[in-house]
Amino acid sequence: MGTFPQSLPLALFWFIYMGALGIFFPYYSLYLRENAGLSGTQVGLVLAMVPLVGMFAQPFWGQVADRTGARGRVLAALAVGASLGYLALASASGFPAIVATTVALASFSTAIIPMAVSVTLGMVHGSGPYAFGLFRVWGTLGYLLLVIAFPWFLRHYQELRGSHGTSGQTSEAGLEVMFLVTAALVLASALVGLFLPRKGTVALRAEKGDWRELFKNRAVIRFLFFVLVVYVLQAGPMWLFPLYVRARGGGLDTIRQMWILMLVIEIPLVMSSGAGLKRLGSRGLLALGLLAGAIRWTVSGLSHDLQVIYPVQILHGVMVTGLILGGPLYLDAVVPGRLRSTAQALLSVIGVGIGGIASNAGAGWLLQHVGADAPYIASGIGSLILGCLVWWILPSPESPEPQVSAMADRSRGQASPAEGNTPLP
Repeated sequence: MGTFPQSLPLALFWFIYMGALGIFFPYYSLYLRENAGLSGTQVGLVLAMVPLVGMFAQPFWGQVADRTGARGRVLAALAVGASLGYLALASASGFPAIVATTVALASFSTAIIPMAVSVTLGMVHGSGPYAFGLFRVWGTLGYLLLVIAFPWFLRHYQELRGSHGTSGQTSEAGLEVMFLVTAALVLASALVGLFLPRKGTVALRAEKGDWRELFKNRAVIRFLFFVLVVYVLQAGPMWLFPLYVRARGGGLDTIRQMWILMLVIEIPLVMSSGAGLKRLGSRGLLALGLLAGAIRWTVSGLSHDLQVIYPVQILHGVMVTGLILGGPLYLDAVVPGRLRSTAQALLSVIGVGIGGIASNAGAGWLLQHVGADAPYIASGIGSLILGCLVWWILPSPESPEPQVSAMADRSRGQASPAEGNTPLP
């Protein structure tokens, strides 16, 4: 994991930033539908703005980071911009204003996770299969802490405003305070980001036009197609999960309890992901994540009994470990280190961007015109089919083609992304 002084800021960044998302992500769609009064289709459109803007913002910031080598400082700057965006959402009212503010926020926020992944992969280069998961788990810990703490904070905020007791009715009074707390935490993560390392593998620089190399790599192209389908199946159901819980008769406490269950299981799985990587390889992790998602969403869509729905959410941890770790690790194994940030940005553009737009808009339409079950049944069936096709779609990272990128890096006197890493079958 590197030396302690270098590792601490990165672990803190993941902890604080993902903690902020533990406030925003579980409740944003609920806020849009109930507090802001948007229709199901409008909720889908607002959520679709995030990946739409990310399609342009992520490659731009990825290229800035790769060309300058200043990945840590770019990450800190993105966090400052995102903090201002969350702050603006607190006062946005009405569909047009919410859309415009979400667009401004997404111009920065959508690039933060791929940039953080890029910085992490650069720092753990050559440290073995466990290193990435040991950093990433701090994000899950922060997310869990705020998922637990925020409803308690909101209750006290409601009591101070004299609006306590509205939970379980049409809205959570004062839910807009989540934007203020999220903004403060993201700003804190930006300050931590200023202390990230600026030298070594994390600072590799690309030349003008090097990004074209990514589109000549068969493994990269097939992987991006695969990621597109994954996010079409998964993004919408995840964003609309609070509305699904509400449709089953649950409230804010139910949403919180389900997230706690999901994250408690996710933490040990992420920490031990190196063992899965050694045994299954990155493709095996991806297949495992998809199959876990297939079971989770199919049962969720078919069952109306919360006693059945609760326990099946433990599969969230398996799904996240497989998809969120397996995807970046597979991609990092087949691209040169100097293009690491651009490659991870492309993963988000195709997945979170194009796939997310289609998934959020489609899930929002299904929610309004078919019902709360439809997005989950469709996702479950599709994930089962895709999970069985992983090894057919994705070539092995050890195939000869990725070695061309490695040789190109060595010819420039740079480290290959595969050197020092455990081979991925």
